[in-house]
Amino acid sequence: MKILVTGFDPFDGETVNPSYEAVKLLPDTIAGAQIIKLQVPTRFALSGTVLEAAVNEHRPDAVICVGQAGGRSAITPERVAINLADASIPDNAGDQPVDEPIRKDGAPAYFTSLPVKAMVQKMRAAGIPAALSYTAGSFVCNSLMYTLLYLIDRQYPAMRGGFIHVPYAMEQAVSKPLGTPSMELHQIARGLALAVEAVVENERDLTVNR
Repeated sequence: MKILVTGFDPFDGETVNPSYEAVKLLPDTIAGAQIIKLQVPTRFALSGTVLEAAVNEHRPDAVICVGQAGGRSAITPERVAINLADASIPDNAGDQPVDEPIRKDGAPAYFTSLPVKAMVQKMRAAGIPAALSYTAGSFVCNSLMYTLLYLIDRQYPAMRGGFIHVPYAMEQAVSKPLGTPSMELHQIARGLALAVEAVVENERDLTVNR
């Protein structure tokens, strides 16, 4: 099994992005699955293009995109992406779309095909704060998740895909208001590795029951 895991570059004045910093800490093999790591730009127009090129090159069995959700205190797999780009801040290219569709020919929303409940259960069983999320926002994170699920719907129906938001890294919280949630990078990476394990186990169960 081959799994593509992506994270973003820093944005909004930050010097690090915990999504890709944690992805870099993942081992190259998890539960027998090959892990392909990819950094994507925090840009509406380019992030999906970079992801699609990687999918076309590697043809993974599953794709897990990871992004930063400052203010959240847990690792949160997302259930749904909406066909809306509505940015409160500019992306790294200075683009700031308002009330624009991500894909004019796409569905209003797409649901993840990852086993998100099993992912959350596995992380929480290991003592890592995790919860389901029902909103990926309307910034580049949602745009990338929507683009991935659109790609799966149109070209790769056998591929699974979805998105996970992670908290600020602890070093980011130093400059934030007192009480801002954060998580240590190795703990984030451990949570992501467990989420990957849940994906692999779910795929094996599906294969056995076919």
